Amino acid sequence: MAAAVTLDELKAKVGETVGTSDWILVDQERIDRFAETTGDHQFIHVNPEMAKHTPFGTTIAHGFLTLSLLAPMGYTAMPVIKGVKMGVNYGLNRLRFLAPVKSGKRVRGHFKLADVTERGKGAVQSTYEVTVEIEGEDKPALQAEWINLVYI
Repeated sequence: MAAAVTLDELKAKVGETVGTSDWILVDQERIDRFAETTGDHQFIHVNPEMAKHTPFGTTIAHGFLTLSLLAPMGYTAMPVIKGVKMGVNYGLNRLRFLAPVKSGKRVRGHFKLADVTERGKGAVQSTYEVTVEIEGEDKPALQAEWINLVYI
């Protein structure tokens, strides 16, 4: 879990990289479970034999699987405002899938705080520029502008 900060301390961090998550393994078991959950069984994700004959040479994670890992990454990298009762995903302003995550690779997120806005009634909106790095790769898996809403 990331450090707890006051709202003023969080506001002072706008423009800064506030954290890097732990590494998360994206193995074939995780990819298969995601395919089962979402119903997306495209061969490039779930059939290693067929995937060998693609430009990737192996299966790759669903882009939306990589995106869904922002939540556990955020738990270890994003500061938490002291007194928060709950938080929700508010959305994404921008999202680009830049490189495939091959089965067996590890990923981690780098979080830069772009904005903090008080919305009234104890609600605080935070926007993070997130880059998901693939271990050993030059190009990131994705870049997103992720918006969170918490209630204090």
